[in-house]
Amino acid sequence: MRPDRLKALCLAQNAAVEEFPFGPEYSVFKVEGKLFAITDLQATPLTVSLKCDPDEAVRLRAEHPAIVPGYHLNKRHWNTVTVGELSARMVRELIEDSYDLVVAGLTKAQRLRLDRP
Repeated sequence: MRPDRLKALCLAQNAAVEEFPFGPEYSVFKVEGKLFAITDLQATPLTVSLKCDPDEAVRLRAEHPAIVPGYHLNKRHWNTVTVGELSARMVRELIEDSYDLVVAGLTKAQRLRLDRP
């Protein structure tokens, strides 16, 4: 998967925005001000850190060498994924899962604004 495709998948999530709070090299994707993905789109290999259910995170790490504990993040809740070593479908699903976890933690009013009660 190319960096432009990874960026497009993140921005395809409802109300997702890209910000650069850690400098111009780190794309941070947020919904309602909450982080759901972080990546350096210029890095080789291309990786993205995504939020994950803690039990699912452990399972995914055991099954896929391309998925490791989140780099510089809470390792219980975040995974860092080497994008090119997984199928595009799996990367898309991991992004969607990360987004859904973040949305689930928003207030009811925020979720209603996103049309996600």
